[in-house]
Amino acid sequence: MDLRQLRYFLAVAEERHFGRAAERLHMAQPPLSQAIRQLEGELGIALFHRTTRRVDLTEAGRAYLERVRAILTEVDQAADHARRVAAGSVGLLTLGCVGSATYSLLPTLSRHLATELPGIDFSFRGEMLAPDQVEALRGGAIDVALLRPSAADPSLVVHTLRRDRLVVALPAEHPLAAKTRVRAADLAGLDMIMHSADRRSVMHDVVLGVLRDAGIEPRIRHEVGETSTLITLVAGGLGVAVAPEPVTALALDGVVYRPLVRPTASVELAVAHRADRDEPHLARAVEVIRRLL
Repeated sequence: MDLRQLRYFLAVAEERHFGRAAERLHMAQPPLSQAIRQLEGELGIALFHRTTRRVDLTEAGRAYLERVRAILTEVDQAADHARRVAAGSVGLLTLGCVGSATYSLLPTLSRHLATELPGIDFSFRGEMLAPDQVEALRGGAIDVALLRPSAADPSLVVHTLRRDRLVVALPAEHPLAAKTRVRAADLAGLDMIMHSADRRSVMHDVVLGVLRDAGIEPRIRHEVGETSTLITLVAGGLGVAVAPEPVTALALDGVVYRPLVRPTASVELAVAHRADRDEPHLARAVEVIRRLL
């Protein structure tokens, strides 16, 4: 038997008349009658009591009808789900977010994703360094990353979203806090708090490049893995830090932010996913992210 036979049976069972069932199915009555007899032959049971005026279900037919309705409902739901998957309307995605963007972007982005792609279940991992995000993408722990790109990687598709200016995070009582802007040269001789070199942080290399371009060899007092820890240590008066401007959304008592004066004092923010991933729901999520940011 096939699904067509089941739908034929359902129409006859609900109409209790071969003529009306044939009309409902947009087919001639003789082929319908023949299909029902073939179904009964395959099952080895009578599904209907037939008279010249009407058709009634047998006891076995009533039991069969209940199961057929359940089967066809499941089939229809499966087909609808498959169509939604093909359209990128359903799925599961985990998004990893670099530290500074966690505070400034993730609250708004998560709301937009939930509104525009309600059939996709999103989970989020914040405070991830770019190398950790790349490893998580490759291993499948995350599906999409908002990261600070470094060297080109052929295993990833990377779309630059924007460039974020760099700012200096200062203890509120620091003398430089009185300035409206801070030059890289102003950081000479100061205790610096930086993202970890051991964990291959992109920001570590960016900040190191900015300082060395200004002729400064930084005096690094602490290296940390999380941007929130970076700013917390600044609030504690343990040093100053250079970070992307979105970090200013992390407002802590005892910290002020000042723009870093340098013609190219900025760092890219990008969205990335594995090059071998082409699922429709992932593509739609990346499209939303690119449009919003």
